[in-house]
Amino acid sequence: MTKHRGIYGTHKTPVIRTWLAEHPRFQMHFTPTGSSWTNQVERWFGFLADQKIRRGAHKNVQALEADIRAWVKDWNEDPKPFIWTKTAEEILDSLAHFCRRISGAGH
Repeated sequence: MTKHRGIYGTHKTPVIRTWLAEHPRFQMHFTPTGSSWTNQVERWFGFLADQKIRRGAHKNVQALEADIRAWVKDWNEDPKPFIWTKTAEEILDSLAHFCRRISGAGH
């Protein structure tokens, strides 16, 4: 029985290392799961869900797909960067305030 390596180690397998060595124009860049770019991608999908999927009335999958493709096309024609507007301290202060507020709520 072979030992399961897990999804996080796949780039270290001999087959992958060999392929990467044979294709030097490809370089691997690893970003932790909780990194900010991941959160930004999730936020982008949140915009898509809020602005197109939840608000739409789609008669079938093809109509839904057409609406999504149109929304993405519009977004890409005038993309808007995601900008963090609060400092880490402001976020932590807000979270602490929320925790204090709900701690005595009797839930």
